[in-house]
Amino acid sequence: MKITGIASLLLRLALASGFLSAVASRLSLWDRQSSGWSNFLSYTAQVNSFAPKSLVPTIAIASTILEAGLGIFLLIGFKTSYAAYGTASLALLFALAMTYSFGIKEPLDYSVFVFSAGAFLLAGMPDCLWSIDALLAKK
Repeated sequence: MKITGIASLLLRLALASGFLSAVASRLSLWDRQSSGWSNFLSYTAQVNSFAPKSLVPTIAIASTILEAGLGIFLLIGFKTSYAAYGTASLALLFALAMTYSFGIKEPLDYSVFVFSAGAFLLAGMPDCLWSIDALLAKK
């Protein structure tokens, strides 16, 4: 087994769990540790301080759908390269919005640029252990 296969599996699972945990928190699935939807809406407005307030719910819903979908695709390893590019792009947009609204420290503290870079790295990795992609490649 190549190290790249293990690395791609671990990276895929780490990125998936990051997105899925954030979605679970805003949907109050983490019980008392959840942020909840109203707090997420407030944070979305803060991060996207440049956007009109009327767009905040749309941004929140779209990001939640994208994070859930990309997280599931990464978790099961389906269309991994596309999901990784989508993840990298979404995280980079988030990092840039955070930088604009809060300055560079916040996205660095929350490793958003690292999350994005890791997803870009995954998109270029050839091996997909324990994935639907690997199963489909065998056929």
